[in-house]
Amino acid sequence: MKIDGRCRCGFITFQAEIEPEKVWLCHCTDCQTLSGSAFRTVAPTREGAFTLLSGEVKNYVKIGTSGARRLHGFCPECGSPIYSTSENDGPKVYNLRVGTIRQRYDLVPRAQIWCRSALPWATDIKSQERFEMGPDRRP
Repeated sequence: MKIDGRCRCGFITFQAEIEPEKVWLCHCTDCQTLSGSAFRTVAPTREGAFTLLSGEVKNYVKIGTSGARRLHGFCPECGSPIYSTSENDGPKVYNLRVGTIRQRYDLVPRAQIWCRSALPWATDIKSQERFEMGPDRRP
């Protein structure tokens, strides 16, 4: 599936080819902290199938408990996370952040990982009260 996306301010734009059935959620504590949320939703794509069309990402290098180094690319202007990938020289997989993809409504996650770190309330959000707009628009 061909997709395209951008950061919040539009400085970074990109296109990629992805396999929608490989979209997943990650509940690890690193993803919680780096996203500022309960989990992160990603769509993997391979090197050569991902192209930055405008802007240049700033990279943050995260070192995992295993010692593996991961590049986290984000917009230097607005801070929107764009992807993560390995720092090594081998063929890269870019884990694109689904929130930056224009076609995100079509990208339903098929799997969840690091569920042992999942926040208990994040796995049953259907039971929570819902509003069509933000809290200042509640009835």
